[in-house]
Amino acid sequence: MNLRDFEEDNAKSCVIGSDVPDVTKGEPCCLGIDEAGRGPVLGPMVYGICYCPLSGQDRLKDMGFADSKTLSEEQREKLFEAIAGAGEFMGWTIHILAPNAISNCMLRRSKYNLNTLSHDTAIGLIQRTLDSGVNLQEVYVDTVGDASKYQDKLKGIFPDLDITVTPKADSKFPIVSAASICAKVSRDRAVKGWAFFEETESNKISRQFGSGYPSDPETKKWLASMVEPVFGFTQFVRFSWSTASKILDDKAVTVNWDDEDEDEKAATPSVLSFFAAKGEDPKQKKHQYFQERFLHSVTDFGS
Repeated sequence: MNLRDFEEDNAKSCVIGSDVPDVTKGEPCCLGIDEAGRGPVLGPMVYGICYCPLSGQDRLKDMGFADSKTLSEEQREKLFEAIAGAGEFMGWTIHILAPNAISNCMLRRSKYNLNTLSHDTAIGLIQRTLDSGVNLQEVYVDTVGDASKYQDKLKGIFPDLDITVTPKADSKFPIVSAASICAKVSRDRAVKGWAFFEETESNKISRQFGSGYPSDPETKKWLASMVEPVFGFTQFVRFSWSTASKILDDKAVTVNWDDEDEDEKAATPSVLSFFAAKGEDPKQKKHQYFQERFLHSVTDFGS
């Protein structure tokens, strides 16, 4: 797995994959999808897929796949080497979502949350596999959000595929377990080899940031020590996470942004003004019905 493209510019998301085995273009295939690094405030989130012929599922079981979270780093690395060594019948792809790309998506004016980002990434990976010529028939996905709604969404986009979305898919289906291995190994390597482009000779950045999860005291301590009052955090930090935003509120300089939309709104005349006489307030003009009948409002009905 060569992460060079991502390491050279870790501000941008990156898709990396194996060669497509010839056998997967002929035989009916299954595909598994899983992710790693959804919860941390530090580092990328990675989506991984693995695919192989349906006839090779017994071979998958013999390879000993399991949920990557239950395995040690050494075990995961060995299993990924097994995946890479089985390139004649198994293919894989990862989509590395850069930390600041995640936060930029989540802070859009139009609502775009982490679930939607996850769904769109999975959809993109399925489409990429189909476009590469893989004879895909079955897809297994570890759910994000409501499993039935997510499954219906995918089936609506890919009606010709047999799609199963379920919780704990990585412990139920070996092909999802293999995808989990790819995602977790690539995230571990990306975090371990992270290049802090903000670092200088006189300003070294500590790598003692803990697990990266918001609840980790070591991670919180690192975040608090690394915030820059004007420029905020390094690109390693998902600045949209509440843990990071609270530290920014406490330690960073307050910035007041002029709302361009409000300025434009104030400067743009109402469409009614184009139909009103000069000097007349269009909102006060009576409807033709009332004018023709000389009807007007009264405040006193007399005795």
